[in-house]
Amino acid sequence: MSSKDRYHHGDLKAVILAEAAALVAERGADGVSLRELARAAGVSHAAPAHHFTDRRGLFTALAAEGFRLLADALAGARPDFLDAALAYVRFAVNHPGHYAVMFDKSLYDSADPELVAAEAAAGAELRAGVGTLDDPRAKADPQAAALAAWSLVHGFSLLWLNNAIDTDADPIATVERVARMLYTKR
Repeated sequence: MSSKDRYHHGDLKAVILAEAAALVAERGADGVSLRELARAAGVSHAAPAHHFTDRRGLFTALAAEGFRLLADALAGARPDFLDAALAYVRFAVNHPGHYAVMFDKSLYDSADPELVAAEAAAGAELRAGVGTLDDPRAKADPQAAALAAWSLVHGFSLLWLNNAIDTDADPIATVERVARMLYTKR
């Protein structure tokens, strides 16, 4: 199938987002241009603008896709907090390009309706996992419990992705050990 056929079949947006995520993971958001993404997809340099307008639009779409993927991963981990924590870290480790963009609000339009909805869905799934904790303190202050749990998995993910901790270990086993220590009675 030619690049033109892919574009007319609606695959171009997905192709560009996948390539953008890979490039962000490899070299950071500053190393990504629409022109380069068009070249990699085999389309004219103007073609990505039909879907994203500019880099900000590209990163807004990438962040929205990332939050949707995260929400799906967390929904698949229901209803247990520990499973949700592991799903969060697994998502970050498996989608480092999305993850980097999702949490750099300088890259995207945080008021974009698709992004707002995707971010809210991911947040709701994370809170649902925290809601399964038996800890009376978590029950008494669910907002603080959600922030503490998110801080654990988000902080761990960033440390892991930035090689600030021993990355020779298994990240899922490591975060499971930490989460069990702090949040479960198992």
